[in-house]
Amino acid sequence: MKKTFATAFIFLLAVSCILAQSGLTRTHNVAFAPGELLKYRVHYGFIDAGEATLEVKPHYKDFGGRACYHVVGTGRSMGAFDWFFKVRDTYESYIDTQAMVPWLFIRRTNEGGYTINQNVSFNHLKKTATSEKKTIETPSRVQDLVSACYYARTIDFSKATPGDTFVIHTYLDDETFPLTIKFIGRETLKTAKGKIRCIVFRPMLLEGRVFKEKEGMTMWVSDDKNRIPVRAQANILVGSIKMDLKDYQGLLNPLAKE
Repeated sequence: MKKTFATAFIFLLAVSCILAQSGLTRTHNVAFAPGELLKYRVHYGFIDAGEATLEVKPHYKDFGGRACYHVVGTGRSMGAFDWFFKVRDTYESYIDTQAMVPWLFIRRTNEGGYTINQNVSFNHLKKTATSEKKTIETPSRVQDLVSACYYARTIDFSKATPGDTFVIHTYLDDETFPLTIKFIGRETLKTAKGKIRCIVFRPMLLEGRVFKEKEGMTMWVSDDKNRIPVRAQANILVGSIKMDLKDYQGLLNPLAKE
């Protein structure tokens, strides 16, 4: 009952904030549309550890008269890995279709018995983010964990050269940080869906909490207008983890396959 009330309260707060806001800078999106579904297999070392999905729900959601993408990301452990470290994660973001900023972020995390239930509303006029615990000041056009991925897909990398960096201000755990991604180059990957031409990046990570080193993760994104994540690989404090694209549907543009 308390969780239901809290979710409803945050939702109403988010809508009231949106009603008061106008003049947001438009971000042109030709990378994705409602109905897109991406499926991934997650490996921990040589073990098939789980599966993940990223889905843009088929219908737009209305927030104070502004159309929003409803994006849902899920992750779950499977097989033998599920016995000793059970994962059941769901992340949701309501992203403005014109400004590509989030209005509401919902996080439901259950990892090895550690749980987080959080609802965050964003006020991009006042530059604040409000959760059940507190309200904090935010940079302009701040993103949540999910919307950051989709906003990054709208960035033009056609003139990028190795070493170029791009910064996305991101919200996590009642704090914000500059998520910096470094352009590495281009590479063709052999995947379950055939050979795919990719752009290669390295996100600048927070050392010590989960990751061994600042540049311990590499990401491959399709080198086309979709820019879908194809592979992500990271060295963590204990071992390594890799996520590979295994299936997709509803892409807005042809995939860069060879």
